[in-house]
Amino acid sequence: MHVPLPCSVTSSPNQAPLLPSVILPPLCMRLPIFLPACSLPSHLLFPSPHPFFIDHFGFDQDLTFQQRYLVADQHWRKNNGSILFYTGNEGDITWFCNNTGFMWDVAEELNAMLIFAEHRYYGESLPFGNKSYSDSKHLNYLTSEQALADFAILIQHVKETIPGALNAPVIAIGGSYGGMLSAWFRMKYPHVVVGALAASAPIWQFEDLVPCGTFYSIVTNDFKKSGQCCSESILNSWGAINRISSTDEGLKWLSSAFHLCSPLKSKQDAAVLKAWLSETWVNLAMVNYPYKADFLQPLPAWPIQVVCKFLKNPKLPDKLLLQNVFQAVNVYYNYSGAASCLNTSQSATRNLGLMGWYYQACTEMVMPMCTDGVNDMFEPRKWNFHVFSEECFKLWKVRPRPSWIPSVYGGKNISSHSNIIFSNGGLDPWSGGGVTRNITDSLIAIVIPEGAHHLDLRASNPGDPKSVLQARALEVQYMKQWIEKSRHKH
Repeated sequence: MHVPLPCSVTSSPNQAPLLPSVILPPLCMRLPIFLPACSLPSHLLFPSPHPFFIDHFGFDQDLTFQQRYLVADQHWRKNNGSILFYTGNEGDITWFCNNTGFMWDVAEELNAMLIFAEHRYYGESLPFGNKSYSDSKHLNYLTSEQALADFAILIQHVKETIPGALNAPVIAIGGSYGGMLSAWFRMKYPHVVVGALAASAPIWQFEDLVPCGTFYSIVTNDFKKSGQCCSESILNSWGAINRISSTDEGLKWLSSAFHLCSPLKSKQDAAVLKAWLSETWVNLAMVNYPYKADFLQPLPAWPIQVVCKFLKNPKLPDKLLLQNVFQAVNVYYNYSGAASCLNTSQSATRNLGLMGWYYQACTEMVMPMCTDGVNDMFEPRKWNFHVFSEECFKLWKVRPRPSWIPSVYGGKNISSHSNIIFSNGGLDPWSGGGVTRNITDSLIAIVIPEGAHHLDLRASNPGDPKSVLQARALEVQYMKQWIEKSRHKH
């Protein structure tokens, strides 16, 4: 057996912060299934948006908004079919509709109507129109609880207005935050959905349910397994950036070396560069798929392996090391060769719900994360809730409630629920906050060792590993059981 040479790691005693003073949950909890070049299927229906109460849980006002949803009924069997309901997450619902290929692949087998519901405050479902993001008063109704109530009322509306749908069993499906919503939907509305597929759903990434360093440790392991000394090169790069950025000439060199659209002019700009690089490594871990794909960016098959080809020697002098880091990130940002410069203010598609997700992270979606530079390849950054709360208050005039999600959805005490599949990819950093072991005989965990972020929700591909094919087959098997059991009740 070949024994790799040890990789040395260097550090600087005066390292500047890599990340903001706190680590926010990566925005890309969400859309590695976005395929920007595709058009929507011609057989997709666009029903008139349905009016929903802006506040489902209060009676002082009865303001409503129009929620968008999409329907595909080509395989729907009237009076004897099922409904697969996508619990929309933080983005335009047409992206999810067009790229959650698993639902399209199994629709015929399950005689299913497909419904894709847009999450309030995202896409075109804006409760207060262009004022929806104007202040915390208008954003006050952006919560998972309100979104779940929207979904429940929408299903009721569909069943009452589509002939033959009244007794159709409904299965909730979602990925990432959408997967969390699917699981919570089944927990809170078991009379509405007979089961749920919660793919890459980190429902335990709250409070101290999992260690705060787990997420970034998994990212690091993805790089460590993909190339000799790859993660060590990235770890050493932070000190190299700190040293070079200490002078104006160094900032100029970094701007040129990384082909930046906007030149670096201060140490704060250098900190932004490092945060951008950090998010790039995270995004690569989430979209480390076994085939060439267009998601957050056009990427080759197993993109981390390609990236790591440039990161083999962590002992190089600072400038040579960072030139290699540029070649590595260029795989992510410019694999197509179309980019003339790299923009540090953008690490994914511009169409994501950036502001909405950050508001949610500053209210109820409080996911503690930290790094230590020992068990991961990032600069040390502790989780500091007080600092996090202050930054949220400055931005939104709200305070986060870290205990709310475990309190309202049960944390790890969920064994009383049933009919939920939790699927997780072994390569996905979000799996650290997910359910990876069976809880009961109807709260099922499916682990896909070669899977990145909700690979099982993607369309079937010749490059799919055997493990994801087996996972999808098992998911369909459970869905059939839920559907059959529901029919017997009626």
